[in-house]
Amino acid sequence: MAETRKKKSPGLLVWVVIGLLILALGGFGIGGFGGNLTRVATVGDREITVQEYADALRAEQARLRQQADRNITMQEMRMFGIDQAVMERLLAAAALAEEAQEVGVSVGDAVVARRIRANPAFAGVDGAFDREGYAFTLDRAGLSEARYEEEIRDEIAREILQAAVIGGTSAPGTYAATIAAWIAETRDITLASVTEADLPGGVPAPTEEDLRTFYEANEEAFETPELRRITYAWITPEMLAEETEVEEAQVRELYEDRADEFRRPERVLAERLAFTDAPAAEAALAEIEAGETTFDALVEARGLTLDDVDQGDLSRADLAPEAAEALFALEEPGIVGPVETPLGPALYRVNAILDATETPFEDVEEELAALAAVDVARRRIDAARESIDDLLAGGATLEELADETILAVDTIDWNATGSEGASGVAAYEGFREAAAAAEPDDFPELVALSDGGLLALRLDEVVAPRVLPLEEVRAEVEAAWRAETLRRILTERAEFLAEHPTRDISGTPEMLEDVARDAVLEGTPAALLEQVFAAEAGDILAVEGDENVAYVVRIDAVNAADLSGGRGAELRRAIANQAEEAVAGDLFEAYGRAVQSDMGITVEQQAVQAVQSQMGGA
Repeated sequence: MAETRKKKSPGLLVWVVIGLLILALGGFGIGGFGGNLTRVATVGDREITVQEYADALRAEQARLRQQADRNITMQEMRMFGIDQAVMERLLAAAALAEEAQEVGVSVGDAVVARRIRANPAFAGVDGAFDREGYAFTLDRAGLSEARYEEEIRDEIAREILQAAVIGGTSAPGTYAATIAAWIAETRDITLASVTEADLPGGVPAPTEEDLRTFYEANEEAFETPELRRITYAWITPEMLAEETEVEEAQVRELYEDRADEFRRPERVLAERLAFTDAPAAEAALAEIEAGETTFDALVEARGLTLDDVDQGDLSRADLAPEAAEALFALEEPGIVGPVETPLGPALYRVNAILDATETPFEDVEEELAALAAVDVARRRIDAARESIDDLLAGGATLEELADETILAVDTIDWNATGSEGASGVAAYEGFREAAAAAEPDDFPELVALSDGGLLALRLDEVVAPRVLPLEEVRAEVEAAWRAETLRRILTERAEFLAEHPTRDISGTPEMLEDVARDAVLEGTPAALLEQVFAAEAGDILAVEGDENVAYVVRIDAVNAADLSGGRGAELRRAIANQAEEAVAGDLFEAYGRAVQSDMGITVEQQAVQAVQSQMGGA
């Protein structure tokens, strides 16, 4: 498998450098192979080195990590065939570069230089090409300038070859026109709703036989869900707080701890606009006072929004002494300044002045007492946890726990599919997870609840689903029978009216023009437009709706698409471009496969596995 003439594959180092800059990776160097494992594949006389393969794999891994927002392992890449896709891309690039050289495609130094200088990855802070940054980036990637520029040259040659192969490809003109005409065709229709008011005899009352037949045909609709019969022992801070007394001193301590909520100092609602120096701020204030501008206009002129300059509510403690003195000297909203701030001289606009407030202890004593009781209860539960755990470990039953601890015991028939909006113990995710995982022979384990409570449960029985007797669900059966019957007879009535268009419909028909295939007719089923576009002008259709309505639709006109201008012409061009791209892509792919086949490809599986193993793919 050794070759006498060695060339490097194109484009790989380009991908590495760009990947380094975009993904901020620190270099893809991979070492430790040793021996003769220097290449992973050869295409004709051109080889793909282990380093190039490792670089491409890591670049792809980094791209996927950025998309998935998590690390992507080599095993995952292999599972989804990503490693093979990377190899195929490298083989295709190498084959095309080899072919470009064989047919004599060459690229001059000036073209290479323009490509490198135009690459924003090598731009400095001023946006221009940064020679030192270019050299640093290549050095960081372990590349010489000569090697990288050779890769750029190969890349451009491959692009020239690709352009030559697919140049002039086009899709048949009738293809785009036919597809565009079909998509852009519209209908004028008259739409009438058929409701219960259009039924001559209304909906008949069901007989006993009707109900029983419907019930037997739809038994699964009247089946109970599987239930898990569970015994549980639990306690929550709220439960224990009901029997917990707290001293007034504890409540007052809580009041003082939350003094910021109950004692609010005088505050102002203000916005701040900083300036480069005091003269600029003074000039701006003078213009505002003269009516030549406004605070809002100054903010907008800076490219800012009012949200950007909003300071929220400020107390004296939030401001420097000079600013506090100026803002709180106002007796009504207004603009003050300039005052010194960490951002420089600034103008403040005060939009509201909020008086100091104090909520007396007596007004919140009851609320704080309840919170204090919950806090005490939470600490009691936490203190009891170890002893409860010990009892469970010693084989105590849930009933014994209830006798010997603060836990209370109860039972529930729990339905895993009906937990949304549940109350009581079923409202806790900790209970639902434990209940779903429980097995009949499990020993109860203590579960911490989200509010500081504790729970232990036992699965007593799994109650299989059963069909409820007709007498228990008669009302539900009758409602379901009526809904199905109404839907059926509304559709039958719509079919009758479609066949006898002179008959009156209770509602007012709606005339709709230029209805497109992708239109949304509110309240109507998707099948309505499908049937409309399958019909011809003059046809009258009956369309089934939901249980309360059916539709009669008359096709008033079929409007051919205008592809000579406007939306139709744009659509035709878009379809033509898409088709041409598809044809060109297929052509170039076939060409690439033929080139690879002619040149011969050898893949060194031992080297491939060694690279993947070092990246965690063993």
